[in-house]
Amino acid sequence: MPRHALLAATLLALAPFAHAGCGDDDRLLLRSDNDVYGQAGQDENYSAGAYIAWVSPTVVGDGECLPGGVAWLDRATRWLRWGSGSERNLLLDYHHSIYTPRDGQRVDIDPDDRPYAATMLFGVGQQVRDGDRLAVTRLQLGLIGPSAQGEMAQDALHHLFGRERFKGWDNQIDDLPLVQLSHDRLWRRAARASVLGLESDRIHYLGASAGNARVDARAGVEWRWGIDLADDFGSNPMRAAGDGLAPGAEADADEEWDWHVFASLEARGVAHDITLDGHGDSHSVQRKEFVAEAGLGVVLTHGPWRLAYGHYRRSREFDGQPAAPVYGSFTVSLDL
Repeated sequence: MPRHALLAATLLALAPFAHAGCGDDDRLLLRSDNDVYGQAGQDENYSAGAYIAWVSPTVVGDGECLPGGVAWLDRATRWLRWGSGSERNLLLDYHHSIYTPRDGQRVDIDPDDRPYAATMLFGVGQQVRDGDRLAVTRLQLGLIGPSAQGEMAQDALHHLFGRERFKGWDNQIDDLPLVQLSHDRLWRRAARASVLGLESDRIHYLGASAGNARVDARAGVEWRWGIDLADDFGSNPMRAAGDGLAPGAEADADEEWDWHVFASLEARGVAHDITLDGHGDSHSVQRKEFVAEAGLGVVLTHGPWRLAYGHYRRSREFDGQPAAPVYGSFTVSLDL
């Protein structure tokens, strides 16, 4: 999609100017989500997503090491620094998401299945670290509706892989600007020797989101086992700071391939989800107020590179949902 390419170019343009004099490198992350990655042959619910993120180098103090434009944005968003700690970094991200019902050949609305929807969200956040504690606060602005170009993105993917195009996009949720604020607190139990000489650690977290896109509260835990675990806050990229972008998390310096696996559980209370509730006179379904999700994945690291695959299974999100959602993600990140 052109918007994806434009944002990636913007982040890459920022990157070379954002690390002089700071404690470590800035980082770029690209992630592709798709239900096909989780279970072959399906195409429904959270059907596809693209995520791009950039974080500044770790800053200690007032951020004088950051260049002009990045330093200005860092100062402008200081109100997002809700945690106390000596290390922090600035997060910029973009997330494009597509949601579809099961029967893509049906032209009219299926009253028993979720509406078509596409969202596009730009985010800015502050991540503040105090040892094994992390606070992440993020503001997202964007929109839901035809202007998010969900139909165009899905048609392009289906054409690329020789799949039939979905025919019900005329019934998608209408355009609406979105504003979202989220805050998460994470606690890490430091890595220690485990079975077969591998390291293990555990991350607990609590969080909440408020806005016209989602209103929810969540709690979860993640376990990791492997070689030379990073000093960060987890490896499940579907949650805050679970993508190796926490401040103070430096790249592997030994130039050897290291690996680890992760397992995660999350419980979430949901008071609003615009992709299910809709707005105005758009189609909607009866949303469930409690959702649980389990994830499994593997991560490979080599110098500045980090590659990850995750598999996720979620409980049903609305009454009468034909099948519980299953999806996967591929992530690549690089210290610049």
